[in-house]
Parts: sequence; C-alpha cells; structure tokens
Amino acid sequence: MQEKRTKLPIFNGLQKNAIRVFLLAALFLISNNFIWGQTSKIKTIVIDAGHGGHDPGCHGAQNNEKEVCLSMALKLGALIKERYPDIKIIYTRSTDVFVELAERANIANRNNADLFICIHANAGSTTAYGSETYVLGLHRTDAQQKVAERENASIALEDDKGAKYRSYDLTPDGIIALQFQLAVFHRQSILFAEMIQKEFKRIGRYDRGVKQAGFLVLYKTTMPSVLIETAFLPNPAEEKLIGTAGGQQKMAQSMFQAFVNYKNATEGKTVVGGTTAQQAPADPKIIDVKPPKPVEIPKEAPKEQGLVFRVQIETSNKAIPTKSSHFNGLEIFEYQDNTLFKYCTGTFPNDLPAAKNYKNELIQKGFPHAFVVAFLDGERISIEKAIKLAEKN
Repeated sequence: MQEKRTKLPIFNGLQKNAIRVFLLAALFLISNNFIWGQTSKIKTIVIDAGHGGHDPGCHGAQNNEKEVCLSMALKLGALIKERYPDIKIIYTRSTDVFVELAERANIANRNNADLFICIHANAGSTTAYGSETYVLGLHRTDAQQKVAERENASIALEDDKGAKYRSYDLTPDGIIALQFQLAVFHRQSILFAEMIQKEFKRIGRYDRGVKQAGFLVLYKTTMPSVLIETAFLPNPAEEKLIGTAGGQQKMAQSMFQAFVNYKNATEGKTVVGGTTAQQAPADPKIIDVKPPKPVEIPKEAPKEQGLVFRVQIETSNKAIPTKSSHFNGLEIFEYQDNTLFKYCTGTFPNDLPAAKNYKNELIQKGFPHAFVVAFLDGERISIEKAIKLAEKN
C-alpha cells in the first residue's frame, strides 16, 4: 500500500503578487508607525530646475521651460536662504546646462538632502491651465502618464540614450515595492505636495491636485521628493504668469510658504489650513497664542515715509499679543501677509548694516530664525529692491 501524500498548494503568479503586496503592506505599517512619529531638522535642500542646455523642454510663444524653471528655482532658493541662512541650498543647475535625470537624483543623495524640489512647466493645449504637483507613484490616468513620459523623454538626449535606466523598474509591482521601501519619504512627499497646492490655490491658481506618476528623476531619490508642474506654458495667459519676473516671484513665494509650513510640521509643529501654528508648549517661554482678555490691539508697523529696515522674528497663523513673554520685552510691530501674522522689531531708516547687526544680536538672544525685512512707505518690499533703493541714497 502506497503512502498517501498531501499535495502542497501551487501558487500562481497572481497569488504570488498578492502575497508580495501583503508583506510589503505589513512592512509599510511597521515602518510608518516607527518612523513617522520622529522629527528631524531640515538642513539641506536640493532644488532642481527642469531641463537645461540642449534640452529646452516645452515652450510658449516667447519662453522655454528650461528658462522659466531656472528662474523660479533660483528665486525659491533665495527666499529660503534669506529666511533660513543655516539651511544649505544646492541647485542641480544654476545656469543653462544639461544635467542627466539620474545625476539630478544623485546630487540629492550625495549631499544627504532632506528635501528634493523639482520645478517644471507643463505642456498641453493653449487652453489648459492650472498647477499640479507629483510624487513618485502609479499614474491613474493617461494624462498623468503622458506628463511623466514627456519629462522622462529627456533621457533620449543623454550620451547613452537612456541605457542606464533599463534597471529602473517602473512596473506597478516595482513602484509599489519602492513606495513601501521608502514609506515615510513617500508620505512626507505627499504632505509637502498638498501644502504646495494649497499655497498655489491661495494666489488664485487652479488646483489640479496632487498626483502620482513614474518620473525617472524621482525614482532614485532617498528623501521626500516632489515634481511641480507650475503652469501650462503653451497657454498665453499661463505663459504671462511664469514668463515674467513678477509672476515667477509670485510662484516662488507660494512654494516658499509651502516649505515653511512643511518645515514647521516635520520639525514638531502642527499645520492648520495650510499655515503654521505651534504645538501646545511645554516651555512657558513659548508663545501662548490665545489672546488675553481684554483683547490687546496689535501695534501695526507705523506708516513711516521712505525706506525702513526691520528684523522679523516670528510668523503665526493666529494673532499673538505683542506683549507676550515670548518677545522678551522687545518693541514689536505686526503686519499681515495674506492669512499670516508677522512680527518685527527694530526701526532702521535706510540703514541695512545696522539692521543686519541687530539681527545677529537677536539670534544670540534666542531668536534663531530672525531675518531682515524692508518696508517702503509702510509697505513690505523685497530685500533686493530695498538694497537698490538704499544704494541710491
């Protein structure tokens, strides 16, 4: 009598994929719970201006994608550096040169970047409009796939015609596995992308949403990474926005504000409605944002005539009493920028060096994010404009 053997089940390809996804999902949950609760300080940012050199990207009637992207990238970097001088800003390109997609990611990885921001302009019909931000993932529509394919097409201009990307697994299984492997970075990427879209919406941009697609430039990055399609360059109205210095500054300012919100969120502060708010403080010196009763009327920056430099030391989405102990007895001036309340101290008419010296003193006194701001006839202006005006006097 032969011994009866129990047959083991044979798993087909579909079952194997299901098991793999299940295991990866378990890994995602474990890593997500373990790492997402941790906070880390942002020290290095890599800003990537799309295309460049012999790769012009898409174009409008007068502007190429490579040009407008570079301008917005440099403006964004300048805004971050002005506000956070300790953060290291690295550009994948600061001039009109061609950089391979893989090298852009390598630059971020070699420098242990904490954030990778890739800036592009969208192609499409002359009536398409709006802004959208991408993270690495599976496309859900043909339109999203086409955006990725267009941006990925730059590899045809590389010396090896894209041979190095043959090892990149852009299949659904490959991208899902990569997302689970870098689960925390993926979630943080989505968080930053959502903040970018909220800020674009605040300045009147049509919100096309946060999307996912298989971008080669994002495939190898090992940090939170986004690709921003700022506007549709073939549309004359959209080109007028990102093809002018004023429009580029406006877009860069929105990206900067999104970064401020993201930085505060990931460094232990909460985000409410796209703007920053501090968590309930353990240290009694930290701001109590609930105004006392009776409510104090904030002291606005006086409407001086001419150019005045001040030092900004605080930003909040709620009004803060100017007599708060957090300000250590300093004379505080408040002004509003959209929905944010901003707080300055010091008055230096046409005297930038004195304002800079005062900024350094404030940093030593416990205001590490102090930076110089300028007002002309009571209205906030850029430091660049203020310096030019000061030089004339």
